[in-house]
Amino acid sequence: MRLPPLSLYIHIPWCVRKCPYCDFNSHQAGDSLPEAEYVAALGADLAAEADLAQGRAIQTVFFGGGTPSLFSAEAIGRILETVDQAVGLASDAEITLEANPGTFEQARFSAYRRAGVNRLSIGVQSFQAEQLHKLGRIHGRDEALAAVAMARQAGFDNINLDLMHGLPEQTTEAACADLQQAIELVPEHLSWYQLTIEPNTHFYSAPPLLPVEDTLADIQQAGEALLAEAGYGQYEVSAYCQPGKPARHNLNYWTYGDYLGIGAGAHGKVTHPEQGDIVRRWKTRLPAHYLERAAASLATAPEAEHPMLAGQETLKPEDLPLDYLLNALRLNEGVPAETFEAYTGLPLSRLDPAWHELERKGLVRPKDERLCTTDLGRRFLNDVLAAF
Repeated sequence: MRLPPLSLYIHIPWCVRKCPYCDFNSHQAGDSLPEAEYVAALGADLAAEADLAQGRAIQTVFFGGGTPSLFSAEAIGRILETVDQAVGLASDAEITLEANPGTFEQARFSAYRRAGVNRLSIGVQSFQAEQLHKLGRIHGRDEALAAVAMARQAGFDNINLDLMHGLPEQTTEAACADLQQAIELVPEHLSWYQLTIEPNTHFYSAPPLLPVEDTLADIQQAGEALLAEAGYGQYEVSAYCQPGKPARHNLNYWTYGDYLGIGAGAHGKVTHPEQGDIVRRWKTRLPAHYLERAAASLATAPEAEHPMLAGQETLKPEDLPLDYLLNALRLNEGVPAETFEAYTGLPLSRLDPAWHELERKGLVRPKDERLCTTDLGRRFLNDVLAAF
C-alpha cells in the first residue's frame, strides 16, 4: 500500500434558502453569519487533522456548501493562509469555490481571485425562469449569464457550470436549450446531471412530476451529442470538460485519493500504509454544535481527542473492493489496474471471479491494464457494482 495524493474539502453549511431537491448538509442563514467564529473553528479543525497529511502537500481545495460565496473574500483568504501554514499547499494547487449566480456573490469575484481561488463552480441548474422557480433557486437567467461574464472579468480562466436535466415536466427540447445556452458561455467544465429525488428533501415529501424514462434517455442521448459536437469530452458519469480541464479535485475522489474534510458534517478519507488501513472520518453535522465544540477546544489546552470529530471507521478488507470501484468505475476510462493494489493493499485477484463474470456479460473490459466498464457497463453501472 502507498500514500495517494491529498486533497482538502472545506464545508461552509449556510445558504440563503434551502432548495427543495437538496439533501446536503446546508442550513438557511439568519440575519448574520458567524463568519469569524467559523473561520477560527476551521483552523482548529485543520490543526487536529494536520498530522494525517503525513508529509503531503494539498493538491486541491474545494469550498463546498451550502453557499461558500456567502463568506467574504477576506475570510476565504484567511482560511487558505491557515491551510498553507498548517499543512502546505502545492504551488499549482487547484482551489475551487462554489458560488451562486446572485449579484451579491458576483460583486466579490475579483476579491476571491485575489484571495487565491483559481476555479469557480457556479450553480446555474437551469436558465429557464419556470424551472428555476420550481427548483427554489433565487437567481434568474440574466443573473446566471452575468455571473459568467463577471467571473471572466475577474480573471477566472477555469469555470464550471452546474446544470440539471430531467427537471419537472421537462421536454428533450427544453433540456437541450438549457444545455446549448450553457455551451455558448464556453465554460471549461460542465457538470450536467439528472435531478434525483432524495430522502429528507421537500421534493421527497411532495414529489414533482418528472419526465418518464424514455424522455430521460432521449435527453441524455441528445445532450451527449450536443456536448461532443461542442468539444466537451465526457470523462465521468456527469462530468464534461474541454481538453485538459477536468476537475482535479473530483478526479482525486474518483481515483481513490485521500482527502481531509473540515467544517460541519465534512467527511474525509485517509490511508495509513504502515498499518495497512484506510479510515473514513466525519465531523459533527449541526453548525451550532460544531461551533460550540470548536470554541471549547480553543478556550482550553488542545485535547488528545479531536473535539469536532463525530466518528470514524476503519474499512475492512472485504469492503475495499466495492469502496474502490464505487469511485473508479465512474470514470469513462477507468483507472490503471495497478492502483487497486497500491491504494488498497489487496491483490488484483481479489476482484475475481466477479470481474470475469461481468466481462463475460460484456459489462467490463479485461482488467490486465485498466479497471474499466464497457459502454454497456457504464449504462448499467449499478448492476456492475452490485457484483461486489
